[in-house]
Amino acid sequence: MNELYELTTKQKKSRRRRSIAIALVLVSLVVLFYVATIIKFGPAILARPL
Repeated sequence: MNELYELTTKQKKSRRRRSIAIALVLVSLVVLFYVATIIKFGPAILARPL
């Protein structure tokens, strides 16, 4: 039922490209949310007392 099989080189390359694309999208979203937060709160958020 649960047979294991080896991926072809083409499938491995395709999977790697897809993984890299997903990682880039996630990093882009993190940067976008960070920038949006800084813009929303303004530069005063960086000057607050800790």
